[in-house]
Amino acid sequence: MLRLLIEFRIEAFWIQRVHEFFSAKPFKIRLDASRSLRTLVRDMIVQAEERQRNAPGMQYAGAVLQHLVGAKLDCALGIGNFEHNSFSTSDAQSGRAGDFFIGDVALHVTTAPGEAVIGRCRDNIDDGHRPIIVTTSRGVSAAEVLAENAGLGDRIDVFEVEQFVALNLYELGRFAAEGRRTAVGDVVTRYNEIVENFETDPSLKIEFKQ
Repeated sequence: MLRLLIEFRIEAFWIQRVHEFFSAKPFKIRLDASRSLRTLVRDMIVQAEERQRNAPGMQYAGAVLQHLVGAKLDCALGIGNFEHNSFSTSDAQSGRAGDFFIGDVALHVTTAPGEAVIGRCRDNIDDGHRPIIVTTSRGVSAAEVLAENAGLGDRIDVFEVEQFVALNLYELGRFAAEGRRTAVGDVVTRYNEIVENFETDPSLKIEFKQ
């Protein structure tokens, strides 16, 4: 019995070391002309969710979503038009209207929309701002139902992140093959700069291969 317990602990130790090894590696994406840009974004989210399952307590998917959206907005609008923050900095802590505040628009980026996000959207509306929720495909339905239940169904825009990012990549690339490669490279470069400046975990970075 003791021998089995020791073997189990040794096996568990090495499984944990393997998980830590792969968690320390950057996420990887490859631009494939035969696949949609939405798939490119989806691959990033899937990798983050998989890593999150192997490291309970870590919110990789949420951090990737937030900084990917931030990088896309920087590339579309120019750097310096809004503030970035670490993923762990909550709106309540910082007094922010949302994850990003641009013009009169407050953007909330989340993998799992809940009543707290809808509450912040209500605060945005009360303050004269326009709230937007950017979330995963699974989160869209939840956000729309919660918004309807709160009587805000026609006051909050809800966007699915794959479409939100992919469409802008087409626009940034001027709907041309070479332009798309450049646009994806620019967004990944900016994403990595944001991670470098605002996060302490370098494994959140993206390795981009064309």
